[in-house]
Amino acid sequence: MTDMTDLSLAEARDGLRARRFSALELTDAYLAAMTAGQPLNCFITETPDRARDMARASDTRLAAGTAGPLEGIPLGVKDLFCTKDVLSTAASHILDGFIPAYESTVTANLWNAGAVMLGKLNLDEFAMGSSNETSYYGPVLNPWRRTGDTAKLVPGGSSGGSSAAIAAGLCLAATGTDTGGSIRQPAAFTGIVGLKPTYGRCSRWGIVAFASSLDQAGPMARNVRDTAILLAVMAGHDPKDSTSVDRAVPDYEAALTGNIKGLRVGIPAEYRVDGMPQGIEAMWRQGARWLQDAGAEIIEISLPHTRYALPAYYIVAPAEASSNLARYDGMRYGLRVTGKDLTETYERSRGAGFGAEVKRRILIGTYVLSAGYYDAYYLRAQRVRTLIANDFKAAFEIVDVILTPSTPTPAFALGERNDDPIGMFLNDVFTVPANLAGIPGISVPAGLSEDGLPLGLQLLGKAFDEETVLRTAGVLEGAAAFTARPAQWWRT
Repeated sequence: MTDMTDLSLAEARDGLRARRFSALELTDAYLAAMTAGQPLNCFITETPDRARDMARASDTRLAAGTAGPLEGIPLGVKDLFCTKDVLSTAASHILDGFIPAYESTVTANLWNAGAVMLGKLNLDEFAMGSSNETSYYGPVLNPWRRTGDTAKLVPGGSSGGSSAAIAAGLCLAATGTDTGGSIRQPAAFTGIVGLKPTYGRCSRWGIVAFASSLDQAGPMARNVRDTAILLAVMAGHDPKDSTSVDRAVPDYEAALTGNIKGLRVGIPAEYRVDGMPQGIEAMWRQGARWLQDAGAEIIEISLPHTRYALPAYYIVAPAEASSNLARYDGMRYGLRVTGKDLTETYERSRGAGFGAEVKRRILIGTYVLSAGYYDAYYLRAQRVRTLIANDFKAAFEIVDVILTPSTPTPAFALGERNDDPIGMFLNDVFTVPANLAGIPGISVPAGLSEDGLPLGLQLLGKAFDEETVLRTAGVLEGAAAFTARPAQWWRT
């Protein structure tokens, strides 16, 4: 029999329902893979006992014919989601020892559907980063390596633990969050599929906030079908979240018909940036040809304010982070470093608890919100954000989806860009606009770079039209036929 950890989520689901193996057997296979994969540092907290208990309960329901849609499926959870009675850290020292008495809505949906929790996955601290190097618990390593090179590579960020764990076969799928590309960029760096849904499609309740008007939970998995299956469970209206939209959740798996005849695909001129490798440009053109061969119409479009997306994002996001992270003061939970008075306790706790990147963004955010600069920076960035959203609205009157590269480069080496924060920010140049506009986007692995690393193509769609995005992504995935896998060097 094929190794159970080689199965897709859909294959594992069908195998469990056919009783070809048990949920406990599947879970134990992943727990063994997690042990072997510890050199990658994907998990902050492993929960083997809870996983086995959940798997046994799934086997009982499977035998009784009362299985949920994800019954017995072992998943990883990005450690930005609060999980009841399980350490939840946001990869930050300041949340040391924080064990929530509640469950995030998204993870509650997954457990109610029968999924099994393997553990909490590593990430950039408070989701602030593009390489998964800012975690208090150390960097995650990309399971991929360049051809003929043993240099350690980053898996992308902030959902790097999720993407690396899936690519390495340590979990079937995982949750991620995307504030400026933190699902799609790591998915591209590790050769998996990652979907950022429309803002409001998935509840943010119980997710540690970074930038509240940009954050969105989404699924990460090995292929488009698995991503669709996971999104159908994660999504839904939540009265506890005022930004959650009360709309019916479609059957996303059923949307994967493979038929895109007559679909209009936009190619934005502004996504051709200086210094982009020829391999990515060539893959982008190939992606357009694949969709055209499947019956789509390719249309050149313009998104004129795209060039301002990154600077606008790095004003809006730090401003919201500055506000959201003010609650971490060492008083009620997490790290406390006592000083001679209340003010000094605040200062010491926050000074010791936050890492350098988080401090940088808090300082930027506090600056742009200050009395003398609020109008000059924050309000102007919000106006630019509106112009970017309007660009997309105008484009979607002409096209149904937009095709772009996911990232401007393949994965880079650990430590390579730590001294260049601006260069690090540029990793998100293709992903940030979708967050500012609140629209859905997906990254699909489409090929390998010259040195053997995964490259992704991104599809952007109309708000709440994840069905068309997924349907088109399924066609793109089929044409690309990406089957490459990383050599399991971490097992040696």
